[in-house]
Amino acid sequence: MNETVGLKGWIVLEHFDSEGKLIEDVRTPNLVVSVGKAEVAGLMVSDVSGMTKFDYIAIGTGTTAAAAGDTTLGAEITGGGGERRGGADVTGTRVTTSVANDTGQWVTTFSFTATYAVTEAGVLNAASAGTLLARQTFSAINIVNGDSLQCTWKVQAS
Repeated sequence: MNETVGLKGWIVLEHFDSEGKLIEDVRTPNLVVSVGKAEVAGLMVSDVSGMTKFDYIAIGTGTTAAAAGDTTLGAEITGGGGERRGGADVTGTRVTTSVANDTGQWVTTFSFTATYAVTEAGVLNAASAGTLLARQTFSAINIVNGDSLQCTWKVQAS
């Protein structure tokens, strides 16, 4: 019997205005990068030290297409407008896509006090630096002061 297992994922970005009205909804597949695959493999065995679960979502303004060799976002948004890498408030759970608990899901909401054209997002395992699991670029989501961006990221073991 041959069995193939892979990781595939997708991200949902919901952009809300200052009054909580949904402005746009972006849904796109993601790319699980090489270093992310290696970290997942390490998390499967108990004798590999230095492995950390993925529990951070970052957003940015980089426009270079996601590639397997990526280790960071192109231009992560790190502050000045009230933004931060979602971490302490990221909710990570297992959900069902095809079979019970086959998908990791992370959810966080970014609130803004500045203007950005958000064009990329990624899942990482640290509040700064860390290992990148997955990354994707997309058409600009134009954020203004008072807006929020809810990110729901899923990676399925299939």
